[in-house]
Order: sequence, then C-alpha cells, then structure tokens
Amino acid sequence: MKSMIYDVAIVGAGAAGLMTAITASKSGLRILLLEGQEKAGAKILMSGGTRCNVTNKVVNEKDYNSQQIMSVRNVLRSFNNERTLRFFKDDLGVELKLEPTGKYFPLTDSGQTILDALLSKIKACGVPFLTGHKVKAVTVSKNIFTLIGEGFHIEAKNIVLTTGGLSYPSTGSDGTGFRLAQALGHDLVETTPALTPLMSGDENFKSLSGITIEAQLTLLSDGKKCFCRRDSFLFTHFGFSGPVALDISRHWLKTEGNKQIIVNFMPDYDEHSLQTYLGYTRENAGRKGIKNVLNDLMPERLVEVILRKTGIKGTGPINQLEKHAQRRLMDACLQYPLEVTGVYGYSKAEVTAGGVDLAQINPKTLESRIVPGLFFAGEILDVDGRIGGFNFQWAWSSGHAVGEAFCRGL
Repeated sequence: MKSMIYDVAIVGAGAAGLMTAITASKSGLRILLLEGQEKAGAKILMSGGTRCNVTNKVVNEKDYNSQQIMSVRNVLRSFNNERTLRFFKDDLGVELKLEPTGKYFPLTDSGQTILDALLSKIKACGVPFLTGHKVKAVTVSKNIFTLIGEGFHIEAKNIVLTTGGLSYPSTGSDGTGFRLAQALGHDLVETTPALTPLMSGDENFKSLSGITIEAQLTLLSDGKKCFCRRDSFLFTHFGFSGPVALDISRHWLKTEGNKQIIVNFMPDYDEHSLQTYLGYTRENAGRKGIKNVLNDLMPERLVEVILRKTGIKGTGPINQLEKHAQRRLMDACLQYPLEVTGVYGYSKAEVTAGGVDLAQINPKTLESRIVPGLFFAGEILDVDGRIGGFNFQWAWSSGHAVGEAFCRGL
C-alpha cells in the first residue's frame, strides 16, 4: 500500500463519502475510500428515527443556511432531488415512499436498507474500502498528498474530505476534518450545533413531557422578528424538541442581541380569529367552562398549564371571563415567551452549522481554491439544511458534484 499512489483518496464513508466514491468510480481512476470507524454509515442508520429521511419532495437553496448560498444552489441544481430518487431506484434498487410531510423514506422504513444498498454498490464498483483507518494528519508535497494515521501512510494525487462536522461525535464526526482543512490553509465559518433540542428551566412545561402539538415558533432579536416556522413541537423533560424546535436552534445560537422565542400554541389562530371564536362561544355556549372551551383547541394538560400560568380558574363559565383575563389568556395561547436557557449541544445535534468556508471552494467541482487536488463534500462545508431530508440531499448532491469532477477529468 505504501508504494501505490492513488488517484483519489476519500476520507470519510458517510453519505457524502459513499456518494463521492460511487460517482467517481465511473472515471476509471484508482480510488480508495477510508473510514475512521470500524463500521460505516452510523448517521444513516440513526437518522429519521432509524428510518433515514433520504430527501424531500421540494428542495431548493431556501431550505439551507450558508454564507455562500448561491454556491449551494448551483450544487443542488447539478444533482437535484429528482435525480436522487432515480439514483436510489435505478442504481441502487431501493424503492422510496413519499409521506404527507414531503419526506422520502425507504419502503422498509429502515436506514439499514439505504446503507446496505450503498455499500453493495461500493463493492460492485470495485472501490477499495478500509474501515478503522482514521486520518489524523495530511501533508502535501510536489502535488502528492500523504494521509497519516496510526500504522499507515497513504499517498494520493487528490483527496476528498467527507468527514462530517461535530454533530453526534460518537459516530466519528469529531471535528477531525475541520482540523485537517485548517492545517491545509482553509478558514472555517464559526461552527455551532444545529437541529438540536432547546433547553428550558420551565418546570410547568417540563411536566408535559411526551406531548406533541402543532406550533409556530418565532425568534425575536431586540424585538425584531428574524426567524419563524411552524411544525410539530414536542415537550420534553429537559425542554423542547420536535422539528420546529430543532429548526430554530441554530438561529437561536447564531442570533445576537436580546433574543427571545415566542410560541403560538394554536397556529391555526391569530388574535382576531381567536377573539372571534371566543366571542361566538360566549354568545352560543356561554355556560361552557373556560377549561372545556380550551380543551377543544389544545391538549387538556397544556390547557391546565396555561390556566395555571395566567392565574385563571378554568371552572368558570366562558361568558364570565373578564376582558383583561381574556387578554392574558389569548396572549398565553398565541404569543407565549418560552424560557430557553440554551441548546442540547453537539451530542444531540443532527448537523453542524458553519464549517469550511465555501468562498474558498470552486462551486462547480468543490475543489479548494487554495490547495489544488483537495476537495470537500457534505457536512464539513458551511451548509446546513432544515429538518426533512435536506442535509442528506446536500450529501448526495455535493458528493455527486465531486465525483463528476473526477469523471470529467477536472
């Protein structure tokens, strides 16, 4: 192995690395795929509740965060979600199903199906694949890269870093790729956890652990709206989770100033429509208890907490609810300020925000503008998508872009 100089060495066998290797294998180049863990694809197996949300029905650059969003758009367009669906069906033989949320999952509802298909394709393509080979350093001399790890030195004309970011470090995404990129002269956009639960000290809401509702979260900075999203919202024993909480987490961390998250527990209503509903109920079912009226709109346990927080007795009839009390109640239902003390961190983050600066990367090939022959794909780059299969789509799209660059002969 020491005497062979590979044409391409791919460091990291997650979604992006596997896609890069499969696509590049068509080039006829000598390719080597390396994985630091003993087994590949840990995130594929655990994502989507182990079901693996492969992509989404509608994908565009608006679903992503990056300082170079036009580069993201170009990569996504070069291998879009429709091509991803064809790749899995025609190349891998995996049937995907579309769910009402717009998410695509394998028919088997198992990430193992996705990983097995990718690994089988790697084998069929004849790409050498070494697990348990963690690259700790990379040097370059006379246009040849040397990948150094415990007990091995591997030489290659080109290398692709697909090592992930910092999320779920137990899977191998421990920031090694960032350190390698920086050592080779690349800058990083500040990294933070993304798609991670929110922490809270609110014991009343913690008592609702396990309850899921549809909610709208709005992030304010110095009183100005800077992010708003509606989706499923989960109360937990440590705070808040669910897609809408996960989506807002990266914005919470990256927003400066006096920040606050406001929740609308009844997103089908605004102030006018809720006031109209309560007025109609007062006129037509005035003796109905306040708590029972709210129970028709929200889970009973959540209603109890809201009544407790507003100091309103739910046993009284709705037609005796005074105007100032109704105002407090409506505010608590439609614009309650959540007590957020922070986020859960990288240990529960599904992806990393920030990463290798795309300004230093060729947007067509994802080759470094600083070090010729150095390429990047996947989470290591300054790209993070919202929940719903978008980060996997970035892995497929960016991995394909790099692989195609080798097929075109650069």
